[in-house]
Amino acid sequence: MASLPRIERTPDGRRLVVDRVVGADADTVWRTLTDTEQWPEWGPSVTAVRSRHRYVEPGARGEVQVAGGPWIPFEVETCGNYRWTWRVAEIPATGHAVTPLGEDRSRVAFEIPLLAGGYAVVCHRALDRIASIAENDELSTE
Repeated sequence: MASLPRIERTPDGRRLVVDRVVGADADTVWRTLTDTEQWPEWGPSVTAVRSRHRYVEPGARGEVQVAGGPWIPFEVETCGNYRWTWRVAEIPATGHAVTPLGEDRSRVAFEIPLLAGGYAVVCHRALDRIASIAENDELSTE
């Protein structure tokens, strides 16, 4: 279950953080978060993605289709140590992080700019979807 939002200092400054524990190892959760083909599966606001990069890496660019509407450009700013950040329409957007908690558990988190605090509701929903995808992926590889 997702936690209540809280304000934390992140590498990008103070942000609202929502997170949850997932019953899957960090590598499995990380693959789910960084696979652009899976974003529409777990991202409630993302209908489709166009990018020549299947997996997130620094400098990766593309476009996301938001809620079946316009295509908006994105660029990944940072990616490493189980954390990635991006800019959407040249505006700093959510950070994404995974923390290993053991062999079959990890914590996944979204770091939301304070001015976009209302997006926490969408992120809570995404956390549940990510957990479902990663936990099912973990079961299918056992």
